[in-house]
Amino acid sequence: MGKQPNLFAFPNVGALAPALRSYVISAQNAGLTRHGVFKVAVSGGSLPKTLAQALLAAPASDDDKVRFDKWEIFFADERAVPLDHEDSNYALLKAELLDKIPTEAGQPTVHPIDTQYLNDTQELADQYEQLLVRSFASRDSVKLPIFDLLLLGTGPDGHTCSLFPGHPLLRETSAWVAPIEDSPKPPPKRVTLTLPVVTHSVKVAFVATGGGKKDIMKEIFEQGNGLPAALVNEATGERCSWFTDDAAVEGVSFPRRGFL
Repeated sequence: MGKQPNLFAFPNVGALAPALRSYVISAQNAGLTRHGVFKVAVSGGSLPKTLAQALLAAPASDDDKVRFDKWEIFFADERAVPLDHEDSNYALLKAELLDKIPTEAGQPTVHPIDTQYLNDTQELADQYEQLLVRSFASRDSVKLPIFDLLLLGTGPDGHTCSLFPGHPLLRETSAWVAPIEDSPKPPPKRVTLTLPVVTHSVKVAFVATGGGKKDIMKEIFEQGNGLPAALVNEATGERCSWFTDDAAVEGVSFPRRGFL
């Protein structure tokens, strides 16, 4: 049983946020102990809003501090659009979280895509991979980058990052960042971390809320069916934690963990 992911369910997002904050700070402190920085990748959707609710709260104690000045933020996936475009995950994170971080909390180092390559998604992906290579050491010494934490969501189809059910990209084994030009969800052109990179992370946290998620959550946790979010569960086991509200896991027969 120890190999299963952790499923934490809360009555609502208001109750979820402090637990998510505690979890992120724990991952942050472990990263700082390991190598003096906290390397985290985030996705878009509803995640940035929930993250902001968790991370922008005033610290309750010295142990409850978000050390934004030590954060390096990467994007688990991004759309091939300008950084100020409404579809940009960077723009979403900036509006919901980055612009609201108080000056005294310190400012994270943020790594967006290089928008001069928007018309060539392969080059866009290659450039982002090179950025990871520079940050995580040379390719010779590191087979895969090891993020301290990945913060992800899942769609009603079970996709995560821009890894979609049944897509050939799920079989990618060598690239760190891959282009996708036929995303079933608009916009079609994107870049994404590949499955081996996602599952190599020290910790992975999914945030899934709302009754609209309960059918896919049931499938992810009870059948799997090769859904991308289920593949992450299977590969990472107890390194993976799900932060959900009760509505998202209504009827899901999978053991909940108490959040300490």
